[in-house]
Amino acid sequence: MKDFNLSSETCQSAIRDVGGLEVLINLLDTDDIKCKVGSLKILKEISKNPQIRRCLAELRGLQTMVKILDSSNKDLKCLAAETIANIAKFKKARQTVRLHGGIQRLVGLLKCDPILSSNLTAEQKKVIEVARCGALALWSCSKSKKNKEEIRRSGGIPLLGHLLKSPHENMLIPVVGTLQECASEPSYSLAIRTENMIKDLVRNLSSESEELQMHCARAIFKCGEDKETRDLVRAHNGLEPLVKLFNRSDNKELLAAATGAVWKCAISMENVDRFKNLRIVETLINLLVGQPEGVLINVVGALGQCARDQTIRAAIRKSEGIEPLVNLLTGTNNALLVNVTKAVGECAVDPENMAIIESLDGVRLLWSLLKKPNPDIQASAAWAICPCIENAKEAGEMVRSFVGGLELIVNLLKSDNIEVLASVCAALAKIAMDEENLAVITDHAVVPMLSSLTYVKDDVLRQHLADAIACCCKWGNNRVAFGQTGAVAPLVHYLKSKNPLVHRATAQALHQLSFDPKNCITMHENGVVRLLLNLMESTDETLQEAAAGCISNIRRLALANEKARYK
Repeated sequence: MKDFNLSSETCQSAIRDVGGLEVLINLLDTDDIKCKVGSLKILKEISKNPQIRRCLAELRGLQTMVKILDSSNKDLKCLAAETIANIAKFKKARQTVRLHGGIQRLVGLLKCDPILSSNLTAEQKKVIEVARCGALALWSCSKSKKNKEEIRRSGGIPLLGHLLKSPHENMLIPVVGTLQECASEPSYSLAIRTENMIKDLVRNLSSESEELQMHCARAIFKCGEDKETRDLVRAHNGLEPLVKLFNRSDNKELLAAATGAVWKCAISMENVDRFKNLRIVETLINLLVGQPEGVLINVVGALGQCARDQTIRAAIRKSEGIEPLVNLLTGTNNALLVNVTKAVGECAVDPENMAIIESLDGVRLLWSLLKKPNPDIQASAAWAICPCIENAKEAGEMVRSFVGGLELIVNLLKSDNIEVLASVCAALAKIAMDEENLAVITDHAVVPMLSSLTYVKDDVLRQHLADAIACCCKWGNNRVAFGQTGAVAPLVHYLKSKNPLVHRATAQALHQLSFDPKNCITMHENGVVRLLLNLMESTDETLQEAAAGCISNIRRLALANEKARYK
């Protein structure tokens, strides 16, 4: 049978159709080593066919192969593990391997020394090959969440970390492949950092194998949410090799992995400083056109993080990067829209950039994204709108020019998503700076809607909600209305928060509300004076002034009452 071309689909189908799969699986139950080896050699080849692998799983071939992993014969173990690697490409097969103790056995195969010497004995080579095949099978199995946990429980992480020091490319690819597959789990991300694997991942970014480079970059991408990991990548000089991978623009998978790793690393401003020296902006902007969405999401994500730096914001403008970013606001991919809104919002922090964004109709496009049903897009768009309003020359008029725009953003206060609510409150605080717009949002019932949110516990939402209330107090009867709709008492309790930004915004809101006598009474009854006196010791002058102003208004009302009583 081995004389036939086993990679041919015709041969594979013929073996299945004549009952060959049943025969080959039955041979695995014999006591003859040669029969088992011969059968597995054929099964290893033909199991690359999706239909064949499903048939093998249905014929209970996996259970037999898992038992063979206990064999003392290294050739048998290798062949069984490689065949399992081929079959475990679909969910049910991966589950079968786990339920029959396959994960623990495969982890056991990893126990070898990744010998650095080039003069290996035949026995040493076999031991290394067993570990390689075990890693290959674990790689396939690791696409299941439960299997990832089983690999961890079976002690697989330190063994994979040990094998990561191997000089052999064919060993490293399945090892790093397994690690990057598992790195989305917090326990693995932590272990990759604490077991000193970042150093080896960075080292292999300079490998000659593009596949190995891709898996290393993906692992860094998945672990990059963690600050210590980002610091380690920088400490081990991993930022430059990541940027160098951008030159491989013909390999889209590698490019997506490298740009993703750069995006996550750029969350740390220390890394942004290093990227600035590597002149990354021009390279990223060149990748904004003609790339698949997987690459674009990461490129725009990286630009959004880097644009927090003033020099980079200017570089984006000088490199004519704002127009392609604004053009991406018309896309349909949710992840891309979340990232591009952030990038445009960061660029809008500079008035010069804002002028270009406005000329390209970018603010209208951001506003239209508030209509999207996806809460991540809504929140990201609302955050981006804040610097746009702050830095536009005629912000009030610009906002009014969006037909139905103010009603749309006020109605988002009905959302049950905390991030959407926080971002919308932040935007409303900016909108309310313009008197005409404040009048319009007041007509759209912004006061009772803001008041209904005052019982929230989230500090970010509390900060921006208090900001919005402070700004909305400056129109008509809004101060009184906030008191009547029950906003004052819960606001006082915000002063017990440990977040100084919440203290500042709340003190400003209470100061504005304290110009109404009834609100002063409510505040006093809820113990506001003692809380504000404590905050007056703050070094934040804005907070001091607002706290003092509020206490002054309460005191003035008390004195007026005293005078009235003794007349």
